[in-house]
Amino acid sequence: MFEPAGSAADRSPVHHGSASPETIAMGGSVTPLRRHPEWIKARLPSGENYHDLKGLLRGLNLNTVCEEAHCPNIGECWDQRTATIMILGDTCTRACGFCAVKTGRPTWFDDDEPRRVAEAVGAMRLEHVVVTSVARDDLPDGGSRIFAETILAMRATSPGMGIEVLIPDFDGSDDRLRTVMDARPDILNHNLETVKRLQKPVRKRARWDRSLYVLRRAKEMAVEIGYAVHTKSSLMVGLGETRDELTDAFEALRAVDVDILTVGQYLRPSEKHLPLQRYYHPDEFADMKVEALALGFKHVESAPLVRSSYHARDQVPGAELKALRRRQATLDAQGRVVPAAS
Repeated sequence: MFEPAGSAADRSPVHHGSASPETIAMGGSVTPLRRHPEWIKARLPSGENYHDLKGLLRGLNLNTVCEEAHCPNIGECWDQRTATIMILGDTCTRACGFCAVKTGRPTWFDDDEPRRVAEAVGAMRLEHVVVTSVARDDLPDGGSRIFAETILAMRATSPGMGIEVLIPDFDGSDDRLRTVMDARPDILNHNLETVKRLQKPVRKRARWDRSLYVLRRAKEMAVEIGYAVHTKSSLMVGLGETRDELTDAFEALRAVDVDILTVGQYLRPSEKHLPLQRYYHPDEFADMKVEALALGFKHVESAPLVRSSYHARDQVPGAELKALRRRQATLDAQGRVVPAAS
């Protein structure tokens, strides 16, 4: 169990905010949104796969972080039959200053959700799925049991699919994390989000050391269980961090043996969220990718519109072989993709 420095009185309480916080997390007045530079351009959602997945998700009453967090890559990812399912409802018990997901006191819980998610994923014929959740500090186990049951249910219905989970910090509980790891996800993702200095205003109740602890223990638990897991984390830029601070964050993640890193531009969801300090040029993202790969990350995605789940199917173990089979695939009489034989 992670034990933070300081007494219990020093720790922040659970925040049950309203859907629209009255003030931005850093304090001060509401400031207007800025116009994006010309390199911030997302692909408009379109294509048969996109509309197919959208209809299936609506019919099965499932939430996706792609929609709830206003992800700019929804069109590209859904067209590649990669989706990020958000379990445990759509209301988060934390009020992070960067996040578009609504906050408040959750009232929703469904023990049948793992079955419904597995059914939906099977119907969508996904190649890779990312399962994440809102933070549920109101639940005794933080939602870890539902994570595990969802992984196991999806393994039963879609055995060849890559499974990634993007988890909250579970308050640093080894028991909660072990519940998830026992279900053997291919990728265990937990986001550090920002540099050490900006953790408190950006992430509210989360902690830098606790997040690094979760990522380290995930790797250790996988060894104890007897399987190989890839760990992953994500950072936003544009919140006022320095390049030296970003280097420190890269090094801290490698120190706990994180395999996969994603780096993307913070885009302010509304005037009530943290103000954007600056835009990074695509060349700066390219430089950060070179730096991170030199530190030993196995896979790095670094570009303005990169988000935690961007190109997730290409990061799962065995992704290169699966990509080769996609390129060699054929179509059946109904126009459906038939992958090459194993």
